[in-house]
Amino acid sequence: MKSYSDKHLHIVSFTVPYPPDYGGIIDVFYKIKALHQLGIKIHLHCFTYGGREEAEELNKICEKVYYYPRKKFYQAIYSSVPYIVGSRQSDELLSNLSEDNYPVLFEGMHTCFYLKHPALKNKLKAVRMHNVEWDYYRSLKEAESNYLIKYYYHYEAKKLKKFEDELKYADRVFAISKSDFEYLRQSYESIRYLPAFHNNETVTSKTGSGSYILYQGNLSVAENNQAALFIAKKIAEGLPYKFIIAGKKPGDLLKKEIKKIKNIELVENPTFEKMADLIANAHINILPTFQNTGIKLKLINSLYRGRFVVVNGKMVNNTGLEPLCIVEDNPTVTQRIITDLMKKEFTHEMIELRSRLLHQGFSNEAGALHIAQEVFGE
Repeated sequence: MKSYSDKHLHIVSFTVPYPPDYGGIIDVFYKIKALHQLGIKIHLHCFTYGGREEAEELNKICEKVYYYPRKKFYQAIYSSVPYIVGSRQSDELLSNLSEDNYPVLFEGMHTCFYLKHPALKNKLKAVRMHNVEWDYYRSLKEAESNYLIKYYYHYEAKKLKKFEDELKYADRVFAISKSDFEYLRQSYESIRYLPAFHNNETVTSKTGSGSYILYQGNLSVAENNQAALFIAKKIAEGLPYKFIIAGKKPGDLLKKEIKKIKNIELVENPTFEKMADLIANAHINILPTFQNTGIKLKLINSLYRGRFVVVNGKMVNNTGLEPLCIVEDNPTVTQRIITDLMKKEFTHEMIELRSRLLHQGFSNEAGALHIAQEVFGE
């Protein structure tokens, strides 16, 4: 494999990518790790907020790590720039990026405040898109019941739609899903498909049977809360099997609904190790979503680590992962599928099929090489 030990790359992350314990930040951390393994010297810039502070672990895989405080809500909300972008502006960041000629990879539209700044005009600039952000925020609005939060999502989506035009200043745009790629290629010639990075090297799924069905996700996110409520009310209730719903910060309504249903256990704020254990030992990982945006890393983790995976169409369409999942949108039919699967064992042959398809489409090493070739032209 070619070494890139003489190459340097700036990466601007929307938050501190350690610990890699949720969706987009998993992609960021394992991307950095894979690029580091190619020999690339990473100059990481990240924003601190929400309890995510300086992380010593990042010094092991980065040449240098810079930290900047994210602006408070009241400092950035009254602007034509989307809040997720305007809150991540920093004169110090711009100064640090301007000191050399190294290329820059901006993680998400969140970090693109300086994408078109004249101080960076001679640099190669790439953007990693984690979603079609305006569409993601529109979907968040639809899933939200709180009127004020709904209002915020509505106007943030409008701002993000307008700000998306800034991508024309990027030399490369990396889409995380094939659906996002197809949308973005209509407007930008620089678009490339780059699958999600993740914390798996080999398929470790267990053969045999488990005793429960698992749904997992960050339950403070409206989309995941909506999916958990759907499972509780439309699928788990009435079946004779144990369901576990696991994730961060479940809301009061979800807790109340789960208490009503005897065969559901709620696991609040599980550790990384606990969540990995729950995924591995479940008989079925059930993962519906109501947002057809990006790609869900919990789906990839479930395929690498779990047994049977049952999803709806929006979770898996146009991901290349359809052959590895049982896909069904109708909750009544899903109940019948679960009943049938609980009588079956997960086999070595199923694991071998997963290994082949996942290695072909979701290799971190291949993804890192793709980035290196695009940004360094080699």
